[in-house]
Amino acid sequence: MFPNLITIGPITIHTYGLFVALGFVAALFVTVRLGREQGIGSQQVFDMAFIMAGTGLITSRLLYVVMNWGHFSAHPLEIPMIWRGGLVFHGAVVGAVAALFYYTKKHDLSMWEAGDLWAPGTALGQAIGRIGCFMAGCCYGKPSTHPFSVVFTDPNCLAPLNVPLHPTQLYSSLGGFVIFGVLIWLRGKRKYQGQILLWFLVLHSFARLVVERFRGDDRGLLWGTQMTPTQLAAILVLIISGVILAVKSSRSK
Repeated sequence: MFPNLITIGPITIHTYGLFVALGFVAALFVTVRLGREQGIGSQQVFDMAFIMAGTGLITSRLLYVVMNWGHFSAHPLEIPMIWRGGLVFHGAVVGAVAALFYYTKKHDLSMWEAGDLWAPGTALGQAIGRIGCFMAGCCYGKPSTHPFSVVFTDPNCLAPLNVPLHPTQLYSSLGGFVIFGVLIWLRGKRKYQGQILLWFLVLHSFARLVVERFRGDDRGLLWGTQMTPTQLAAILVLIISGVILAVKSSRSK
């Protein structure tokens, strides 16, 4: 599509990085607004954002590298090149949740309350960031004959060129925007702490499983199965979050 936004001499601004940054800013803006409603100050939001973003970025990239070790073992210098694409959302979730747990324990805050605070903004940020994936051609789909298929022609794209593909990046982006809208609606009906966070994990995992059926990039398969590590992670998160959601909902009644 349009992987390189602008090149000035040896410096290239990548479209992927721009949209990831825009997604982060959008998530931060929404979370600050919601934090005021929950009595959480903007400085605390900024502090949480800093530690979550740093940790989530590292764990997201590490999981991607592990899933594609065959390539990165032969090209180790490409491991830190996140501007070319290659971040796994579930890896980011693990890092961000760990960082959030550390922060809330240190500052005597509720982990569930903080999770509810960040869930809508995270969905919005991911939706915007996926547009960057589309521009870079990463996370591309399987060959398709549908009229809404996309064809990548830029030689700098990571997707196969001149082949009609499912626009899986846009599927994920649309799912993120829908989930964001649902979570904002649920905030007005929240009955217990953690409800928004758990619904985010359930909805995102379900959406991810749907989109995974159309992904065409090679991310390896679990031994003896046709399941990718991403699908396994989504299934585990969906089951665990669903069980906790059911238990908390039952107790709230």
